[in-house]
Amino acid sequence: MDAPDSHHDSWKDWFLRHGPRLLACARQWTRSVADAEDVVQEAFVRFWRRQRSLGGDPTALLLLSIRRSAVDLGRSSRRRAAREIVADGGWTEAEPIFQPQEKNDDRRVALEAALARLSADQREVIVLKIWGERTFEEIGQLLGLSPHTVASRYRYALQALRRELSSVACNE
Repeated sequence: MDAPDSHHDSWKDWFLRHGPRLLACARQWTRSVADAEDVVQEAFVRFWRRQRSLGGDPTALLLLSIRRSAVDLGRSSRRRAAREIVADGGWTEAEPIFQPQEKNDDRRVALEAALARLSADQREVIVLKIWGERTFEEIGQLLGLSPHTVASRYRYALQALRRELSSVACNE
């Protein structure tokens, strides 16, 4: 993603171009779309006010900040969420990860289900690689892993998704 240029880009223009990608990444670290929107907003405001003049890849900095905010939010809301689940009798309604489409909604549902069945480590790498458009090296830096470990997780995740989605296609 291109860096915002304070002379040519307003924060609104830059966010309109890159916000959906950041939100897709945040969504896999949070419990709901609303939580993902909150952590993206918090990270983006912090970046735009204080960190955009630092140089380098703004998206990498934003992704790190989003991930940290999501972890903090998860820690602070874990107890509350457990109480809510018990109060609801154990039932939770999953929010979709992707925007629903009128056509091919079955494909979206199948993809979300397949992503949900991946391990958290594999899902995180898939989302950062595909929707975050990060390299294995950048993902490794973000997660504190070697690029080889990231590449392995990505490869195994793709294999699992192929198996899962090919069995869905065969059943149609």
